[in-house]
Amino acid sequence: MTTSSIVSKVWSFCNPLRDVGVGYGDYLEQLTYLLFLKMADEYSKPPHNRKLNIPKEYNWESLTGVKGAELELHYATLLRELSTQKGILGQIFTKSQNKIQDPAMLAKIIDMIDSEQWLVMGADVKGDIYEKLLEQNAQDVKSGAGQYFTPRPLIRAMVECIQPQPLKTIADPACGTGGFFLAAYDYLVANNKLDKDQNKFLKLETFYGNEIVASTRRLALMNMFLHNIGDIDSDNFISPADALIAASSTTYDYVLANPPFGKKSSQTFTNEEGEQEKDDLTYNRQDFWATTSNKQLNFVQHIRSMLKTTGMAAVVVPDNVLFEGGAGETVRKKLLETTDLHTILRLPTGIFYANGVKANVIFFDNKPASKTPWTKEVWVYDYRTNVHHTLKKNPLNIDVLKDFIACYNPANRFKRTETYNAETNPEGKWRKFSYDEIVARDKTSLDITWLKDKSLADLDNLPDPEDLATDIIENLEAGLASFREIMVKLK
Repeated sequence: MTTSSIVSKVWSFCNPLRDVGVGYGDYLEQLTYLLFLKMADEYSKPPHNRKLNIPKEYNWESLTGVKGAELELHYATLLRELSTQKGILGQIFTKSQNKIQDPAMLAKIIDMIDSEQWLVMGADVKGDIYEKLLEQNAQDVKSGAGQYFTPRPLIRAMVECIQPQPLKTIADPACGTGGFFLAAYDYLVANNKLDKDQNKFLKLETFYGNEIVASTRRLALMNMFLHNIGDIDSDNFISPADALIAASSTTYDYVLANPPFGKKSSQTFTNEEGEQEKDDLTYNRQDFWATTSNKQLNFVQHIRSMLKTTGMAAVVVPDNVLFEGGAGETVRKKLLETTDLHTILRLPTGIFYANGVKANVIFFDNKPASKTPWTKEVWVYDYRTNVHHTLKKNPLNIDVLKDFIACYNPANRFKRTETYNAETNPEGKWRKFSYDEIVARDKTSLDITWLKDKSLADLDNLPDPEDLATDIIENLEAGLASFREIMVKLK
């Protein structure tokens, strides 16, 4: 059975379940529980014969032997009991609940999973199936699942620029469903002939992350497990703790991340009248350059602190990180001084499942203390101006990012060539700016553009009406999000 046919088969239950109130995310969560139990059952049998810490009364076979109301009751008990277990088992089942109240439908899903031998499939096949399910779930805009799903072509491009090496550690302080880890894993396997020790390190010691949303963290753990990262008996390597609360106890060789968007960090509390209120959340970190409730700026500061002095980072950030004054200016100046912030990729709208997102990727290498700034020049690739993507008709793909990767020149980024030239190629997307030029800009702004918007200059070549409508909707939704933040503050 092909990957696409299995995905289609697994996803075929979504619509009937949705009709009875089970959303895509809830269904994917239940699939995670059941897939894990089925694979654990396969591990316990020849040729693997693994002794697993799953109580016999709550294993896979205990589910296949009951039907009707008895199945519903047993499944609910199983979820509750397995959540108390140690290791990845307990991590997968943390706070688990049965969301499929129809016993007949639950039995059909169990039969479907039981009909496949999952361990026989290669890690790439199993992982591809689960990744496609995650992408399907991300398309459910109303559930908000898309905020945890970074476009895989963008992740792949970032990894190809960083070129992670064997026996090096990789971290993501807001790892979502684990997309950066999987792309780095695939890159390391595809580009290296790994020996036994390197393979062991890759499987068990390479990846470390944080994810505070329990359901998303569960998906990440399962996603990595299906990709053969970690082990069924291994300890947890994705922490549920808020990464920003304290400095990391360990430093890493690489950090690849797309921290959550939304400008303010906040906490909810009950006031004296018994009403729910939100208050801006700031992190009093001695190692931060600026104290702010802007969580993107906090993540940038935290990521820099996570790196070894030889460490490299590629981070997706919204536009405000590049131009905001106050704490933003302080962070940018310090980043330019203490690291080599060498590359910025300006991204177009229409590539994220969350609407109205204007984002960039910043690439910087950490450095030891120095009396002079480490950043000598910043190279900017403008893949936003005159670029139109939509998730359905013109989704982002790796081919359109290959020119950026070539300009980045991962093999030797110190030998780069501008494509921009004021006289011969004013439309060039790749241009460098000196440190002095950057710090002379108002608020040390890194929000740099030089290309003319053709849609404004040439009325005969306006974008497709649907693209224009999409842009308008995205701008309106981004504006509404800002107004909602103001309303919360006013309340």
